[in-house]
Amino acid sequence: DSEGGLYVCMNTFLGFGREHVERHYRKTGQCVYLHLKRRVIEKVPGASGGALPKRRNSKLFLDLETNSELNSDDFEYEDEAKLVIFPDHYEISLPNIEELPALVTIACDAFLSAKSPYRKQDPDSWEEELQASKHAKTLVQLDNGVRIPPSGWKCSKCDLRENLWLNLTDGSVLCGKWFFDGCGGNGHAMEHYKETGYPLAVKLGTITPDGADVYSFDEEEPVLDPHLAKHLAHFGIDMLQMQVTENGLGDNDIKPRVSEWEVMQEAGVKLKPMYGPGYTGMKNLGNSCYLNAVMQAIFSIPEFQRAYVGNLARIFDYSPLDPTQDFNTQMAKLGHGLLSGQYSKPPVKSELIEQVMKEEHKPQHNGISPRMFKAFISKGYPEFSSNRQQDAQEFLLHLINLVERNPVGSENPSDVFRFLVEERTQCCQSRKVRYTERVDYIMQLPVAMEAATNKDELIAYELKRREAEAARRPPPELVRAKIPFSACLQAFSEPNNVEDFWSSALQAKSAGVKTSRFASFPEYLVVQIKKFTFGLDWIPKKLDVSIDMPDFLDISHLRARGLQPGEEELPDIAPPIIIPDDPKALDINESSVMQLAEMGFPLEACRKAVYYTGNLGAEVAFNWIIAHMEEPDFAEPLVIPAFGEVASSGAAEFGAVGLDNQPPEEMVAIIISMGFQRNLAIQALKATNNNLERALEWIFSHPEPEEESEPALNMTDMENDANANVLAQTGSEGPRIKDGSGRYELFGFISHMGTSTMSGHYVCHLRKEGRWVIYNDLRVCASERPPKDLGYIYFYHRIPS
Repeated sequence: DSEGGLYVCMNTFLGFGREHVERHYRKTGQCVYLHLKRRVIEKVPGASGGALPKRRNSKLFLDLETNSELNSDDFEYEDEAKLVIFPDHYEISLPNIEELPALVTIACDAFLSAKSPYRKQDPDSWEEELQASKHAKTLVQLDNGVRIPPSGWKCSKCDLRENLWLNLTDGSVLCGKWFFDGCGGNGHAMEHYKETGYPLAVKLGTITPDGADVYSFDEEEPVLDPHLAKHLAHFGIDMLQMQVTENGLGDNDIKPRVSEWEVMQEAGVKLKPMYGPGYTGMKNLGNSCYLNAVMQAIFSIPEFQRAYVGNLARIFDYSPLDPTQDFNTQMAKLGHGLLSGQYSKPPVKSELIEQVMKEEHKPQHNGISPRMFKAFISKGYPEFSSNRQQDAQEFLLHLINLVERNPVGSENPSDVFRFLVEERTQCCQSRKVRYTERVDYIMQLPVAMEAATNKDELIAYELKRREAEAARRPPPELVRAKIPFSACLQAFSEPNNVEDFWSSALQAKSAGVKTSRFASFPEYLVVQIKKFTFGLDWIPKKLDVSIDMPDFLDISHLRARGLQPGEEELPDIAPPIIIPDDPKALDINESSVMQLAEMGFPLEACRKAVYYTGNLGAEVAFNWIIAHMEEPDFAEPLVIPAFGEVASSGAAEFGAVGLDNQPPEEMVAIIISMGFQRNLAIQALKATNNNLERALEWIFSHPEPEEESEPALNMTDMENDANANVLAQTGSEGPRIKDGSGRYELFGFISHMGTSTMSGHYVCHLRKEGRWVIYNDLRVCASERPPKDLGYIYFYHRIPS
């Protein structure tokens, strides 16, 4: 409005615009507000950018930081702060220590000097200034005649062609170590340093006229090399002729997959920008495209729209004193930004004419910057708090977990994803079976590589690729394996061998098989294509495949059937606990422990993972780590309980629980002392492997129904979808499930470009108003060629019967 600025209530520290502050005063009676305004004085001479930005109203809840950086160095500003007293709107300019009480002055100073979550999350603050290496000036280079070609590099000790480092002393090209950022290698560069003592190496593919990534093995950190041009020229490399490609990948790294990037982002096609509600882009905060893609898909679902944007006023009215630490407030704010249309408006005609005349016309992308949302969502989770790329599937599950733990009203929007899986385990010798149920949110579909329909083309491509490597020529055009969707669905439904199966019928280890079926079908089916796997060398690999994902999906034949006539159940007997005579002499495969530790996990956590998975290998232990990373004792030392004691949560998961399978009485007593019934306390502890904190969360998310009452149906959901069968709390057990038919229609998918979930780029395609739309961070455009066969995560909606 004409006044502009931000009004902050000095009692609650909530912020409002001029149009909302009067209503807040009338509603709460709070009369003291801090009024903040910022005016643009002039454009800094010689700075980049266009015209002066328009003055805007900044509201803590509804205003999101747009792509026009008002805090950039292009402009000079004048800040003004006043204390405003309602209802007379009496103003006191700040600073003013004579008229104001000391407490008010302290509060104002603290607020004005506080660092906002936007600046706390600024990626620039994470970057450390590199120091020049002590070896750069006196580096000795061997005159051995080595010349490095401009492409076709590979490790001289193995066949790896990524994460390659050029030793600046003798010109050796060797691979680095493998980390979770996607850099692969077997550590030959470090081994070479230990053998020779040659300290400096430069990463191939990062060399540009401005510099390169240089690492000092002796100083154990990235460094600057002021004489890098001279050192590279010794091996025939001219820095002025080198270029690094987009996304930080060199030509040698990206050529084999350049088509993947182009196809998924629909590069080379002129796409029409989309504007208005539901067509708002999101700024990339530094490899945050995984978050952007997932949130665009989430807020295209009506249940999430109703829960957060539909309840926006109520959520804001009842938000805590610090709304930056409230999940529902941040979800409502983000949802409003994406769906309101306030941050997705087409450019004014006069601005277009000016841009065209200046020959600077580029599509204008408004969009929002979800810094505050990312700051909250990553709190306590290191994998999402960094500026490194992360797995979109892991983030989706993390988000669902937060939704479950932060209910909003009577409707839990994550109910639409939840389904029950029936697992049937059969002993191959006794033929007896066991049926169990578990909750899941994502259908993980294996890639049936053996069913590829273009095997001859794949064999020919592999031969050409090897010939090109041997001759140091550019690789041939990539040929993808074409996998029928029906083959992946069949692989999902086939029985799998159960490793280290203990048969309660035989009271001994035996061969066992397990099959999974849907005990219920969710309202929204999320399908993940398991493209990422580990090779024999434990380097993560991506299966670059094309799968003919259907627009209409029918999985009714995967409905669970339960115990069949003639089947006999396995006895409910727990396997015996084997306690070593000397608890300190644990039988732990140290090789598996070191494999996990090299990935960056705490050593004690790796030891527990290997122990609790029965030394079945690093891959099985890796799955244990992923499942237990959030537990408070994750990195605590391994403690083996004495006979008769209850094992930890990790041991309980693999059958090492007390013979009576009863939770510790002291934990039951603690929960009973909080006012809960004994049977509910025992049930919660059993459901959470005797983890007290998780048991309390389980109780709050599984409230007991009223006695002698029929399971109540969620009438709101029934009205919204008359075809959905809502099973609300069957008895006192089981989560709330929305069951229905197994017929679905595709409405969105998330694609991944790159060789690892920890690198590359994510984009999202959604079907809206009868056409496909691509969400590529800030760019929101009508899709012309949606690559439905190359997706990573697919979203299906149930077709009403």
